[in-house]
Amino acid sequence: MKTANKTRSRQKSLSDHEDTVAIASKKELQTILMITSFPPRECGIATYSQDLIKALKNHFGNSFKIQICALESKFEKHDYGEEVKLVLDTDDMDSYHFALSRIAADTTIKLVVIQHEFGFFKNTEKEFLLFLQSLKVPVVICFHTVLPNPGEDLKAHVKQIAQNAEFLTVMTKNSSRILQEEYGIAKNHIKRIPHGTHLVKHTGRDILKEKYHFEGRQILSTFGLLGPGKSIETTLDALPSIIQEFPDVLFLIIGKTHPSLQKQEGETYREMLKQKVETLHLNEHVKFIDRFVELPVLLEYLQLSDIYLFTSRDPNQAVSGTFSYALSCGCPIISTPIPHAIEVLGNDKGIIVDFRNPTQLVQAVRKLLRDNNLRKNLSFNALHATAHTAWQNAAIAHGILFNKAVSNQLELKFKKPEVNLDHIKNLTTDFGIIQFAVIYLPDISSGYTLDDNARALIAMCRYYESSAKKDALKYIKIYFNFIKYCYQSDASFLNYVDADRNFTEQNSTVNLEDSTGRAIWALGYFYHMADLLPEELQQEAKEAESIIEETAQRISEIHSTRAMAFIIKGLYYYNQKKRSAVHLALIDKFADRMLQMFRHETDETWRWYESYLTYGNSVLSEAMLCAALATGNETFKEVAKTSFDFLLSKIFQNDRICVISNQNWLHKGDDVKEISAGGEQPIDVSYTILAMEKFNKVFQNDGYDLKKKHAFNWFLGNNHLHRIIYNPCTGGCYDGLEATYVNLNQGAESSVSYLLARLSFPAVSSEATAKTVKALLKKED
Repeated sequence: MKTANKTRSRQKSLSDHEDTVAIASKKELQTILMITSFPPRECGIATYSQDLIKALKNHFGNSFKIQICALESKFEKHDYGEEVKLVLDTDDMDSYHFALSRIAADTTIKLVVIQHEFGFFKNTEKEFLLFLQSLKVPVVICFHTVLPNPGEDLKAHVKQIAQNAEFLTVMTKNSSRILQEEYGIAKNHIKRIPHGTHLVKHTGRDILKEKYHFEGRQILSTFGLLGPGKSIETTLDALPSIIQEFPDVLFLIIGKTHPSLQKQEGETYREMLKQKVETLHLNEHVKFIDRFVELPVLLEYLQLSDIYLFTSRDPNQAVSGTFSYALSCGCPIISTPIPHAIEVLGNDKGIIVDFRNPTQLVQAVRKLLRDNNLRKNLSFNALHATAHTAWQNAAIAHGILFNKAVSNQLELKFKKPEVNLDHIKNLTTDFGIIQFAVIYLPDISSGYTLDDNARALIAMCRYYESSAKKDALKYIKIYFNFIKYCYQSDASFLNYVDADRNFTEQNSTVNLEDSTGRAIWALGYFYHMADLLPEELQQEAKEAESIIEETAQRISEIHSTRAMAFIIKGLYYYNQKKRSAVHLALIDKFADRMLQMFRHETDETWRWYESYLTYGNSVLSEAMLCAALATGNETFKEVAKTSFDFLLSKIFQNDRICVISNQNWLHKGDDVKEISAGGEQPIDVSYTILAMEKFNKVFQNDGYDLKKKHAFNWFLGNNHLHRIIYNPCTGGCYDGLEATYVNLNQGAESSVSYLLARLSFPAVSSEATAKTVKALLKKED
């Protein structure tokens, strides 16, 4: 029981909350109350709930409030932070009534979410059911354990819980199957949302081993609250045979004893393990890290591990948070066959061994330690297979479900991440930005392209314009120098450069007009912001001017539609700083060609420049608008808007953008609904956002600004898979949204495209930032 003083303190806090509710305005955010164990209580569900709540807040910002009702018992009493508004002592009948009265008094609470474990309510099952039945708001129950082969009493109990919930959530396919087949619960009443995993900013294994003084050791690890269910002794029994072949092996046992077990038995289990270490002469090969390890440190321990061992002896353990942490760190995993492991580690993503089988464990560890490539492949395969389980994706899935449970009363608003240049910088050498990455690792063998460095120059210029941060200047210079490197003596450009900085044969086998167009776009943009640049870059801007002037005659013969569009954009920016009759004539020439194309193709149902929609479509309409702004030609302006509105009608479905798939272009006469999902590229979404930014400045109040926000949410999960495309941990962007998965590689094109899109939502106006930059430059002078 709680002390009287502590209970009164909690009641006072809640009374104050009631007063706040009573005077709240009608616009007060709606509240989700989560009933769960919560830190500082030490249990897996407490950690899970903390991670989920953090993910929901980070991803949806101020879409709703989350309050916590912490579960306690007569053996579990804790002091909580301000986020805990209510405590439910499941061993105290009065506590249920008190909680019900407080929930009823708070009119902002629209949904109750209960993180359920049978052990929480084992002494008060009837009271818990009565509590559920008495709630006046919708309820979602998250089952952390689903027991197979239930007796009649358990089956009836679970069915009664289900009857009082809008939805049940589980974390594995197996749990969903058991609820349907063995408990008779309807499939549409169950939602599977996998246990969340952390996105990790990976650090090299050798670097971390050095940091923790494990140089030269091959690290096996396991972690979690210690207890007999972990079956750590299975690994200890296997170690002598492993050490015979691999004498440098060190086994890390990370974590303190489970608090409940410690209260009942003290350190009996840990002492047994230590005695076994002594008996087997393993002192030099086993290290106990007997403490609570903070998340950043834990993730580093896992990253430095060569193999993660999960040896639970409980076949009914549906899911494991510790297992999920290891997955997120890309650990090669050997596991016993709990349902979570069976579902995740199949198809070359890990190794399964039988419960309490040291012999099999020896064989599996030896196999992995002998084969570096196998460990690497298992790691990458697991990262790909579990990408959809990132906490950001778990937050999206829960947010959508919660909204459905309350009949769409929540207004889900995605929170824009802060600008993060880490991955862009990681991809950039002193020569340029590398073309591809293998997941998060730059792939220098892929070389460089003019295309990527041109886009990167624009992005870094925009970043400098919006932030006035000097770290951008180094990268502006690198990307501009790369464009100069690709510029040839005959006023042409090459696109492909290998890792040794040699131009490749590919330059002679593909049409380079589009690359030339992107180069002019980048140079024009760079030149137009020259007044904001410090003196050391002023000369570079003059070189950009010279290149544009030199290419005037050559580019006039270009006929690629997108190349013409990119050139128009570049010359439009160039002419904002230096108005040139020659370049205005080029703008007019290219725009007139596009106008004639539009007139040739257009009919009552098709308003486009070509007989199909392929990639980079919005660039065409944006270029026509730029041409109109540069020349004052109203026909260009009219066609720009007509064509852009036509495009948006094809790629927007209500508040969601679905750009044309690179798997199946949309041809005149095709039904857009018949185009298969997948093959959506970040670059197309980004180009559309840039175009809407321009159109919104000219055609205000025509809905472009709202559509721009909806389009950006594609990166944050508002897409057909409801998964993030942007990785907020690395600052990179995934390479594509496919029909059933996200391509996790974070190459230059996609990552720069995301940055361009993000920078179209500046914290302050570009005009205000420009004044700041100019003031700084003047001060330096």
